[in-house]
Amino acid sequence: MSENKITAAAFSDTKPHYNTLDGLRGIAAITVVCFHLFEAFATSHLDQKINHGYLAVDFFFLLSGFVMGYAYDDRWATMTVKDFIKRRFIRLHPMVVMGAVIGAIWFYFQGCAAWDVTKVSVPQLLIATLINACLIPATPGFEIRGVGEMFPLNGPSWSLFFEYIGNILYALFIHKLPTKALSALVLLAGCGLAAFAIWGPYGDICVGFSITGDNMLGGFLRMLFSFPAGLLLSRVFKPVTVKGAFWIGSLSIVILSAMPRIGGSNSLWMNGLYDTVCAVILFPLLVYLGASGMTTDKITTRICKFLGDISYPLYMVHYPFIYWYYAWVKNENLTFEQSLPGALALVFGSVLLAYLCLKFYDEPVRKLVTKRLFRAKNFPY
Repeated sequence: MSENKITAAAFSDTKPHYNTLDGLRGIAAITVVCFHLFEAFATSHLDQKINHGYLAVDFFFLLSGFVMGYAYDDRWATMTVKDFIKRRFIRLHPMVVMGAVIGAIWFYFQGCAAWDVTKVSVPQLLIATLINACLIPATPGFEIRGVGEMFPLNGPSWSLFFEYIGNILYALFIHKLPTKALSALVLLAGCGLAAFAIWGPYGDICVGFSITGDNMLGGFLRMLFSFPAGLLLSRVFKPVTVKGAFWIGSLSIVILSAMPRIGGSNSLWMNGLYDTVCAVILFPLLVYLGASGMTTDKITTRICKFLGDISYPLYMVHYPFIYWYYAWVKNENLTFEQSLPGALALVFGSVLLAYLCLKFYDEPVRKLVTKRLFRAKNFPY
């Protein structure tokens, strides 16, 4: 790779990032925002626009496993499980807290027929904020929005819940697995994910956000395939020559995410098969492509770095405004065309907010906490 630099996400002793993968992660985050926008106009997953935007989470899990393997697999002789967990906590948790706080601040502006926020007392909201900030799933008695979300103040926190589990499993035993055993785990999890997608109750893998049985099973299968698959990919990765990898990968992610629902309500298995092909075959190929690609010009390098830097903050701050947008659309009975100015403001405003959170909150907090937690071991930020 050319012009590989340490990004805002890294410790000073962290290996250089793959610029192209950083950029693709940012593109995937933007598709998630667009997917959520169109939820306001969908009656179900069958007619959802940007229909497969939920698959970005599987791409994130895959990237996470690849990055974990690349960054940490050769460090376990000198790094303890405790040190690894602290590093991941520092990297992930400040934005978990910020997402919960933003969700709480905007909560009373999000009332509509689907959820009556006026019935929620301030003490209930404060408890919900604390639970979300601590990444504790909300049980029915604490699910203050009433739509069954694991984290009702900031829905996307559910994937961080599974991300933490994946990181802990990696630290405790997955990193110890020889490549053959890791391959067997990936194969078994892939078969389980395929079975859930094709023969499961939904005909898709848009699950994991609720503590219901199907959601928990599906969420674990998504993580248990994609995270180890990314790790396996990092072990066997041998770069090939690819020109324009970022642009090819970006277009591929947009197309795969925007693909209309396949098969309809009478053939749920067809869409499940599409989800399986994307998560199990196409996304690993895209990660391989991105890891092989080099950014050879300054403009593409800067674009990739910016997208990579804001990707995680964007994912974690946009959804409270989706609740507001949904309530606005429903309360005013708006079409998408009528709400387009608000939709554009939400997308660009979320990107701006993500950048501000990165520069004025996330980076300074991580720098401060890193100095405190790693002072004795001399692991500078």
